Amino acid sequence: MSVVLACRGDPEGWGPVSRIRPFDLTSCFEEGAVLSPLLAIFVVSAVSACWLHRGHEIFERSRRSVWILRGKLLLLSLACAASCANLIYILATRRPVAFLPPYVLEVVALLVASFLTYLNHYRSRTSSAVLLLFWPLYALALLVWGRTALTNSPHDLLVVVAIRSTVVLLGFIAFVLECYGPEPDEPEHFVKGHAESPLLTANIFSQWCFSWMNRLMKKGATEYITENDLPGLRPKDEAAELGNRLKKGMERHSSLWMALFVAYGGPYAFALVLKIIQDSLAFLQPQLLRWLLSYIASYQSSRYSGSEEHGAIEGFSIAAIMFGASIIQTIILHQYFQHCFETGMRVRSGLITAIYQKALVLSNDGRSSATGDIVNLMSVDAARLQDLCTYGLISISGPYQIILAFISLYNIMGWPAFVGVGVMIVSIPLNTLIARLLKKQQEQQMKNRDKRTRLMSDLLNNIRSIKLYAWENAFIRWISTVRNDEELKMLRKIGIVTSLNTSLWSGIPLLVAFSSFAVAAYTSSVSLTSDKIFPAISLYMLLQFPLAMFSMVTSNIIEAMVSAKRLSDFFNADELQPDTRQVVESADLEQGDVVVSITNGEFSWNKDAVSPTLEDINLTVRKGDLIGVLGRVGAGKTSLLSAIIGEMRRTDGEVKVFGSISYAPQNPWIMSATLRDNILFSHKYDEVFYNIVLDACALRPDLALLPNGDMTEVGEKGITLSGGQRARVALARAVYARADLVLLDDVLAALDSHVAKHVFDHVIGPNGLLASKARVVVTNSIHFLKHFKQVLYIRRGVILESGTYAELVSNPQCELHKLVKGHGNLPASVTSGMSTPFITGFSNTPDSEGDSKTAVDSVELTEEKLETVDKTLVRRKSYGKAVIDDNLPTKTASDGPTKEHSEQGRVKREVYFRYLEAASKAGFISFVVATILQQIANLLGNNMLREWGNHNSEVSGNEGSGIYLLGYGLLSLSSTVLGAIAALLIWVLCSVRSARRLHDSMLNAVMHAPLTFFELTPTGRILNLFSRDTYVVDMILARVIQNTVRTLATTAMILVVIGYSFPLFLIAVPPLAWFYIRVMIYYLATSRELKRLDATSRSPIFAWFSESLNGLSTIRAFNQQQLFIKNNERRVDRNQICYLPSISVNRWLAVRLEFVGATIIFVTAVLSVAALVTTGVDAGLVGFVLSYALNTTGSLNWLVRSASEVEQNIVSVERILHYIELSPEAPWEVPENVPEDWPSEGDVEFRHYSCRYRPELDLVLKDLNIKINAHEKIGIVGRTGSGKSSLLLSLFRIIEPATGTIYIDGVDITKIGLHDLRSAISIVPQSPDLFEGSIRDNIDPMGISSDAEIWVALEQTRLKSYVESLQGGLDAPVREGGSSLSAGQRQLLCFARALLRKSKILVLDEATSAVDLDTDKAIQEIIRGPQFAHVTMLTIAHRINTILESDRVLVLDAGKVIEFDTPQALLANRQSSFYSLAAEAGLA
Repeated sequence: MSVVLACRGDPEGWGPVSRIRPFDLTSCFEEGAVLSPLLAIFVVSAVSACWLHRGHEIFERSRRSVWILRGKLLLLSLACAASCANLIYILATRRPVAFLPPYVLEVVALLVASFLTYLNHYRSRTSSAVLLLFWPLYALALLVWGRTALTNSPHDLLVVVAIRSTVVLLGFIAFVLECYGPEPDEPEHFVKGHAESPLLTANIFSQWCFSWMNRLMKKGATEYITENDLPGLRPKDEAAELGNRLKKGMERHSSLWMALFVAYGGPYAFALVLKIIQDSLAFLQPQLLRWLLSYIASYQSSRYSGSEEHGAIEGFSIAAIMFGASIIQTIILHQYFQHCFETGMRVRSGLITAIYQKALVLSNDGRSSATGDIVNLMSVDAARLQDLCTYGLISISGPYQIILAFISLYNIMGWPAFVGVGVMIVSIPLNTLIARLLKKQQEQQMKNRDKRTRLMSDLLNNIRSIKLYAWENAFIRWISTVRNDEELKMLRKIGIVTSLNTSLWSGIPLLVAFSSFAVAAYTSSVSLTSDKIFPAISLYMLLQFPLAMFSMVTSNIIEAMVSAKRLSDFFNADELQPDTRQVVESADLEQGDVVVSITNGEFSWNKDAVSPTLEDINLTVRKGDLIGVLGRVGAGKTSLLSAIIGEMRRTDGEVKVFGSISYAPQNPWIMSATLRDNILFSHKYDEVFYNIVLDACALRPDLALLPNGDMTEVGEKGITLSGGQRARVALARAVYARADLVLLDDVLAALDSHVAKHVFDHVIGPNGLLASKARVVVTNSIHFLKHFKQVLYIRRGVILESGTYAELVSNPQCELHKLVKGHGNLPASVTSGMSTPFITGFSNTPDSEGDSKTAVDSVELTEEKLETVDKTLVRRKSYGKAVIDDNLPTKTASDGPTKEHSEQGRVKREVYFRYLEAASKAGFISFVVATILQQIANLLGNNMLREWGNHNSEVSGNEGSGIYLLGYGLLSLSSTVLGAIAALLIWVLCSVRSARRLHDSMLNAVMHAPLTFFELTPTGRILNLFSRDTYVVDMILARVIQNTVRTLATTAMILVVIGYSFPLFLIAVPPLAWFYIRVMIYYLATSRELKRLDATSRSPIFAWFSESLNGLSTIRAFNQQQLFIKNNERRVDRNQICYLPSISVNRWLAVRLEFVGATIIFVTAVLSVAALVTTGVDAGLVGFVLSYALNTTGSLNWLVRSASEVEQNIVSVERILHYIELSPEAPWEVPENVPEDWPSEGDVEFRHYSCRYRPELDLVLKDLNIKINAHEKIGIVGRTGSGKSSLLLSLFRIIEPATGTIYIDGVDITKIGLHDLRSAISIVPQSPDLFEGSIRDNIDPMGISSDAEIWVALEQTRLKSYVESLQGGLDAPVREGGSSLSAGQRQLLCFARALLRKSKILVLDEATSAVDLDTDKAIQEIIRGPQFAHVTMLTIAHRINTILESDRVLVLDAGKVIEFDTPQALLANRQSSFYSLAAEAGLA
């Protein structure tokens, strides 16, 4: 055995380096320590790969694939045969090989390779990495061995070398075939609408060089890439899977950091290993440079002395090794980056999924942070943790790089190197100080940004009111105050600190180098020659990166810690009480079975509420019951429904729910999707029933008006629908779900009385669609009460009375009795003792003749009625529950009614000019000049060092260094100072100025946009511009532009230096430049579109999120949390599909550019060796040039990267400019056209007035001619969609006239400014809009009225006692959207606004729809009281009784006036439309 393992045939033995031949290894070392281990490792890896493959499934293979396999096996068999022959030949002829085992191992390896090839081909989808790596390495090792063998014993080993070469050649052809992979010509597989991820079939080289992106890059260079061109995700990267992993992690660990690490830490830890290897290789380069320079120096001296100890081959080998090292370094570096970015993506997606899931279970306490904040968690904080993943590992690899650098420096210079260390150590506390300061500033800036985003989202949510009340200036003022006085001031401070920080970090390495050289020159006996100075300089430059990044990473880590804390707080926020109610999902409930029972229930909204919102609630609802809930504003009616849904905290008692629930809230929640999607609400489409629902909810006539019927996209929050339409869509959704229990929160309030009657009869009432279900209806109207089986009257959270309608009404002590007595006709039974039913037009048949029927008449059921009843009975059996539709298409992620504006192709030049214009041209030019001067100073400094090195070589010592040191020091100092000046110019001058100008112009443009713009654009999209894009302009653009200009200057210097020193190098420039530009074109075209796709696929996530937050109660009531989570996951996946290629494209580019860089180094090194061998060259020059060439890779790479980053980020400016150019509405102020004290009387005249909402739509008002006299009170009625609200909007010029015009007090309103007009008219809108702020801000945002006036207005609207009871009175906070007030209180607040304005014209749009009858009565009294005696009033009302006292009534139908007369005259005429409307409401 020992004979076999002995070193034979080589007298030099095992010593690695040969003593006889120059620049060679010993044969034994090559065969025993290089070839044998290589073969052994291959055999072990191949066997284990075979073992792993044995369990995999077997794939079908195409004919071509099978032929490739046969070719590979044939070649390997031949190679194996040749190898056997070689072994036999050696043993038979006793060839003098140095070491036998590798020959035996080779045979074994080739046998195993054949097995592996076969197994891998059928059981894997990619080429075998083991085989692909083995052949190149083996060929390389044999190349070195062959040279040694042939120089050692050319005669004896010629045949052995020849046979071995054949083996390698055959193996190499097999290797080429292996590269094709088992699926060479497979067509693309499609999964979920996307081609499957090419990573599933990419081989190891393709993964290393990112060639799997080639197909996409080719496509991107020829056409614009769309979302459908992108490959899908790997299953492990889908949001659902990522979310589950994080959830499991969070269940196991309380700390969010640990949970994230457990979920996604594996690849990240591997990335760290890669990074450490890459760092070690990076420090190998200066050592190789030193080797090359000392080789050149000794070659020169040996040439002078005439001895031949160095061959040219050594120089070329060093050049080749440098090339190889830099390529390996490139591959490792980008694998590391890819792992980091992928981990970052996983972290972000996992967090978004988790945040969304958490948001769906937040309780009222947990939701105390406004929607804007929760969206910020998703957009900003998740992104910060993502950024941390990208660069976080530098916190570990940075110190490692620094240690390596100092070890290498010590090797080169000895102790003086540590003077530099001292300087660095002193600078670190300075860094922490700056980092701390920056962190403080960043935190403050986050708060400022939150504050502004909040204001902005309020503004967008209430834009309708803001336009109607002409409050734009108040909001612009509020936002500008936060923006200009807080945010931009802080931005300027951050700019100053950042620019000093960057110049400090570029200055420190120069100072370090200077101090080390100075100490070395005066203390050390070793002379500082070029082969010491330049490697030292390149090491100091390598140090610059970890140090500069260190400061960035510290701030990144700090930001991430802040974000992680915010996220942890959110994940630990209060959730809904899981045991609020017991839900029994029972399948079949019979008529009369209990659906809900509450016993002794006590509920509150907040954990620490002093008194419960609802107490002592006892309620049983059975299938088929119709239960009415009445009460004053704020009594707790909606809270009762919320308690049944499980939204409130149960502090006592118990709640049981059997079966499913559907719910229509008081403020209907409409999703930004088609009308049909809103009604189906993820249930399967059942055409017959769907049509019945449309008819029952009276939606047919509305669908006829919409452009695409029920497939019309309704904007966010249903903004394109009227209030009544929204209410009916929400109702239709509740009906379509066919749940066992239907909760309706005052759905009839927003409807006209005749529509309300239709809906009640066909949906809610005893013969309606829902007759067989349990129904709990909150209502303020007493018209339908007699049909209710049970009526509850709530006061202050207690059920004061409950019983049947007849019981309560006949008891004069009851609140209900008083209510009905005050507002309607009491049934005769109460007065005369006879039991006659309610004598009004309340029969269940639609009443056309109009005479009031008695009870006897109503018994004669008409034919039509019998049919409906029959239908109803049949239907009850046949329509089962609605079935949830799981497989919704991915793309329904509707982006709102308009596609988001996204440019294609190159960003136009004009965008750059406009940005520079906003920034300041002079500032920018001086910045560029400063940067160029900085580079020149740097170059001169390095040249000074070269001169010094040559001087030292000549005197072979360090004498006379002073002058050189002084020059170097001054030049370094001036370069640092110039750097600081450049940074300050761009950060403080240009960046802040452009940030201010762009934001202000955009805000201005958005505020001047007409209302239609907001109806067509989802809020999320506008918010995205004001948060994300504004952030880019504030913080990112300046940095990227600074980087680009700096890198451009550096690259130019490098090329100048190399070209000047080696003119031959200029030959290599054109081909390299051509390759570089080709790559650039490919890259920029694709990367730009990918970045845009990434941006546009991101906003639907936020839009969906803020939309879901608004509809939480509806989603939970329908128990659709899982569906919404799935939908969110689809949107996240869609974003990841766009994001993954957009990061891989950077890696694709970098790998290719670094190959260019490596080639530049290789060419330079080869040229210098060639020059050395032919003419001689001084080591100083080579060192000088090569230390620049080593920087090229970095610079070239950064150049493309930063140029493309500028282009990617300038897209934000492009989007902002697009908004700045929105077409504005009419001017706000037109001086001269408004008379003093106008309008003094308040008469209004429509002359031939027609209008439409948008140019492409039909007319909504047609040729109106109406004269309304001063101080008249006009009631406006008409069926839904008849143009009532349009009439009011046209008064405010929200809609501009198509023909004709309106005169107020003889002034043509189209000739005056919008603000003059809108501030002259007051409105109480249908949907009361409140915003976050104090009660005072909400009543009087312009701050014109005194407190005393506000209190008077509150007293008149009956809110005074309520506001006094709040902490802070007028300064009491109002939550986002006014969610801290009930709907009725919000409406009363809007009344108080109108009272304060004291205008001559008051418009009421369904103003009392959400208030109970008593409050309504009080409001009517105010309206008819002395304050409004001299005011012209236009009232739209659903409750016809509220307009019976008007001076005249205007009846509209389909945009035309059909009647306009006094109510008395119209009621006297039984043929009038008004009469039939009144009769339907039981008032005629």
